Amino acid sequence: MQHDTSPHEVELAGRKRKVQTASAVLCYSRMLFFQCYPTFRRFDCKVFLTEAARYFSGAATRVMIDNTHAVVLRGTGREMIPVPEMEAFGERFGFRFAAHELGHASRSARVERPFSFIEGNFLAGRTFASWEDLNQQARQWCDKVNSTYKKHLRAVPRELFALERLHLKPLPAWIPEIYRLHQRLVDIEGYVALNSNRYSVPLEWIGRRVEVRETRDKIEIQLDARRMVTHRRIAEAEHQRVMLAEHRPSRGQRPSRPDPHPEEQAIRHGYAGTGGLRRGPEAAEPQSDHRCPAATAAIGAGVSARAVGRRRARGSPLRALRPGPVGAYDPAPRDTRLFPAERRA
Repeated sequence: MQHDTSPHEVELAGRKRKVQTASAVLCYSRMLFFQCYPTFRRFDCKVFLTEAARYFSGAATRVMIDNTHAVVLRGTGREMIPVPEMEAFGERFGFRFAAHELGHASRSARVERPFSFIEGNFLAGRTFASWEDLNQQARQWCDKVNSTYKKHLRAVPRELFALERLHLKPLPAWIPEIYRLHQRLVDIEGYVALNSNRYSVPLEWIGRRVEVRETRDKIEIQLDARRMVTHRRIAEAEHQRVMLAEHRPSRGQRPSRPDPHPEEQAIRHGYAGTGGLRRGPEAAEPQSDHRCPAATAAIGAGVSARAVGRRRARGSPLRALRPGPVGAYDPAPRDTRLFPAERRA
């Protein structure tokens, strides 16, 4: 089997954009399968090869590539060493990767030639509503092309595939889902950011660390073994917000207050143990243990604790504020007199 990618332009969701077309061709029957992706990285490569193996109902023993960095770790041609992750992926289906020598692009001609056929016959004049619509139409088009008579083969690829299928490696009994794991922190608005998109979580998770499991079609956000949220995956970076209705309270309903963080509880209990934290209506006034004598005398004379706090914030010294009789001489500084001289006259 030969595998390669090529960039193309398509009209998707009302605007032109560049996509990466990944194709796979069986060399004997010329069975064709292709899909389109916004990017083609190692994760997308594993997703595509898994879909190709399911489409062909088996896997070839060798997959020819063109020294792509999604598979190649180092070297070219026969000296190519694949990435351990991709090598382990090939062992799952029973095939190995092989790269052609530099300058020998004709070794992959059977997968290169269909790209112009795809661009001129499938993508030309078509519009697509979404990525799911694009790949679904691509699969249906492959079914039609593989059942059409080919002059250069003098046969139908589907009929030749009936013989080639006997030599393919059978699929394993269970094919695990391709996924990527991410560690994220829930932001202050209750969202988790992934690939420039934001997915909502319950408000109780704000500030918590979560594990994000990204698959081909969905995003799973897990806080612990019992609490998990599932979203539909956005294929490309569109800077969108995906919010579920149950993650936000209805209008007029207050959200439940989350439990404080353990560090916040420790700080509260430690501060309360020193006598600096008071509960109840008198919590707005400072403790008497921390008042200076001048502040105690001022509050006893009828000055509010808030006024004393304002003077302390301005940096002015706290002296005893003595009201005294009207018209009497007051040796206190002018700014500390309760009855200035202008009012006494």
